[in-house]
Amino acid sequence: MPSSFSSSPAYMLTSESVTEGHPDKLCDQISDAILDTILAKDPYARVACETAVTNGLVIVLGEITTGCYVEIPGVVREVVRDAGYSYPEYGFDYQSCGVMVSIKEQSSDIALGVDKSREAKAASANELDKIGAGDQGMMVGFACRETPELMPLPISLAHKLCRRLAQVRKDGTLPYLRPDGKSQVTVEYSNGTPRRIDSIVIGAQHNLDVSQPKIEQDIMKQVVKAVIPASFIDDKTKFYINATGRFVMGGPVSDTGFTGRKLLVDTYGSVARHGGGAFSGKDPTKVDRSAAYMARYIAKNIVAAGLAERLEIQISYSIGVARPLSISLETFGTGKVDYKVLLGLIDKHFDLRPEAIIRYFDLRRPIYRQTACYGHFGREDLDLPWEKMDKAEVLKKEVGK
Repeated sequence: MPSSFSSSPAYMLTSESVTEGHPDKLCDQISDAILDTILAKDPYARVACETAVTNGLVIVLGEITTGCYVEIPGVVREVVRDAGYSYPEYGFDYQSCGVMVSIKEQSSDIALGVDKSREAKAASANELDKIGAGDQGMMVGFACRETPELMPLPISLAHKLCRRLAQVRKDGTLPYLRPDGKSQVTVEYSNGTPRRIDSIVIGAQHNLDVSQPKIEQDIMKQVVKAVIPASFIDDKTKFYINATGRFVMGGPVSDTGFTGRKLLVDTYGSVARHGGGAFSGKDPTKVDRSAAYMARYIAKNIVAAGLAERLEIQISYSIGVARPLSISLETFGTGKVDYKVLLGLIDKHFDLRPEAIIRYFDLRRPIYRQTACYGHFGREDLDLPWEKMDKAEVLKKEVGK
């Protein structure tokens, strides 16, 4: 996103979300459920677990190093059932689907750098230099004042639509809905401020015996109007509900799924950059996950402190090295203090070494499956440590705001 976008007279931003029955999100949930089950028994396990689903089959693969035993097929079937695939007529269900598992230990070459960081080999090293980053890469954090949870409005609304789709399916309000579903929201901005919604797209899997007019009427009433503030809707807002006219075949029957294929759904919905690394199925030594959580925490606290209206931070790492290689910031012209002041505050108040992040957020525990659908950030329904704003007052006082 260009740094001048917040001052552009008018532009559109679009974000999507998917329900827990979407094939890709089903894979994320399975990978994180396996991770949680292992961490509950072995908090120091090394886990890089990927999942693929297709018609009638779930494949679990990856690298796991642990001393505990986990019945992986049982975990898989539990997640598939909880996602709503309980009936044979869906074409894919938790009882009849096949489960294949191909797991090996983490590479010993990778473990060399993770077990003992480059810094830990020096005489002056301390406990927080203990482990190195589990991989190279760039992690991005973002926050803005468009919503109470300091998230971009398009992704916030897209998630709410999908959560509502799941709710009306589960509570029987719309009993003909099936587990798969998607949403997409396009917001029109003016001078950096959301003004109106230009379009809303809903894809809701349904039983065969329901007419398209009924689905459109029910989704508008029970989902769209229940979620979207009326102030953002006008006579030019466009609605596309099951735009092909039918969505009976869904889930793994209609599309393959893979862990980590909904990265922008997991994060900021195209409004911010993305480093490229997936979260689900990875233990916290993988900075793809833990450093992305810290980046969100930093961005959210800086914005909450009033030091910028919107902020994007990028942190880069090398495998086997504890300290980040670079930190860059973008305030899109909304910063209230100098760039170097912000960097100084980050250096003083946020420790970016993997072991420090893990300890600060207490990440060696089974908290991940709950994040695998409807986003890892801006989750007011979950008690996630990286969503706290407990540094905001400290930062504000530091600069005399």
